[in-house]
Amino acid sequence: MATTSLWHIGGNIKDVIDYVENPEKTVLKDELKQLGDVCDYVRRPDGIKEKKLITTLNCNTTCALEEMLIVKQGFGKTDGYMAWHGYQSFKPGEISEELCHEIGVKLAKEMWGDRFQVIVTTHLDKEHLHNHFCFNSVSFRDGKKYNYSKKEIARLRETSDRLCQEYGLSIIEKPHKAAARPVWMDEKTGKPTRYNVYRADIIDAMEKSNSMQGFQNYLVRLGYDVDLSGAHWKIKLPKYEHYTRMDTLDPRFTPEVIHEFIGQTRRFIRNQSAEVTYPASMPKEWRTKSFFEILLSGTKLYKLYLYYCYQLGIYPKGTNYKPTSPYLKEDLRRCDEISRQTDYLAENNIDTMEDLKKDRSEIQGKMDDLIAKRTKLQNKIRRASPEQKEILRGEKKELTTEITTLRKKLKLNEGIEKRSVGMRDNLERLMNNEVRAQEQTKNQQRKESMER
Repeated sequence: MATTSLWHIGGNIKDVIDYVENPEKTVLKDELKQLGDVCDYVRRPDGIKEKKLITTLNCNTTCALEEMLIVKQGFGKTDGYMAWHGYQSFKPGEISEELCHEIGVKLAKEMWGDRFQVIVTTHLDKEHLHNHFCFNSVSFRDGKKYNYSKKEIARLRETSDRLCQEYGLSIIEKPHKAAARPVWMDEKTGKPTRYNVYRADIIDAMEKSNSMQGFQNYLVRLGYDVDLSGAHWKIKLPKYEHYTRMDTLDPRFTPEVIHEFIGQTRRFIRNQSAEVTYPASMPKEWRTKSFFEILLSGTKLYKLYLYYCYQLGIYPKGTNYKPTSPYLKEDLRRCDEISRQTDYLAENNIDTMEDLKKDRSEIQGKMDDLIAKRTKLQNKIRRASPEQKEILRGEKKELTTEITTLRKKLKLNEGIEKRSVGMRDNLERLMNNEVRAQEQTKNQQRKESMER
């Protein structure tokens, strides 16, 4: 059984050339994922076994990066995506190192070998053997760029499956759509992604219910949309368009297994209702509907961020509180970013959206002035003497540093506006869910009182 994936590598051709020409330089700019980094990664000595698990197609093993750059420069295609990086991962214990590499090379030849320069390596540093592929985004044959599409995704999977079958290996009969790579990486490190939150809440619902109705009620009380019809039960939060099958979150989350689990524990527990809590340190007046409405009105930006920081357990410092609402749990992945944005609002005395836009306008104005000055300096440098050029270049470098700082501030400012919309959406859903739950509780109590 093999899984496959492919993603692009962006960057700047000049940085890669600098990287190649400077043997002491081992790290490129942090914000760029470039060809040199990928070539180093797929050939890293701790992942491979000697040289026999490295194969190159249409380029030399010792200078593959340089030859890829020559093709790019020869066709004048030095911008945009630099390369493509993919992998093919096998089920642990199902395949040998040599066979893994052999299949990887065959896959690369069929997929890209007739038009692109490719590096294929087999990594042994994980429990599962896996191949890495790095290939030039520009074809050595005609200079055309690789066209990645849904059709190519299907061709990669189908080619890998066919090769696995030819070698007597298992394949995934009904593949599910994979999570986006950033989500997948966070999943691996245990961060609270949407899917990890779903899993934890489903397990809580199973452990605190003695009936299927109780199981469903528990999840609905938290705010989920739940579909327990059909052979595959599904769950989602209202902000997402599509349901997620429970048995894709965990193969054990089938109707049969959940029924059996609840049946075995039924006599030991009572149905428990899910509870959405507030941090004890948060001011009580912040829990009222009127305060929510102020936050949702869009006038109090800083107050919105402060409230959200309390709900996530960022404030006060040193608290151990974690949110219980799934509407908020996923944002724990973004605590650092939310904290930086909150600090920015405080440091710049930004209380409202109007203040934020005024701050953005001031930043943009300063940037425009500095960029205009830098352009004039560049024109002076062209006409200056060698001695003057050194001085002017120093001045230009200082301006560039200032512009870079302002660009980061502008990005932070714009990010605050964008995130505030998501915060309000989450809080509005949370408020509506709590109001609905309170009304249901009152109706249930009224019904029980009438029955007595």
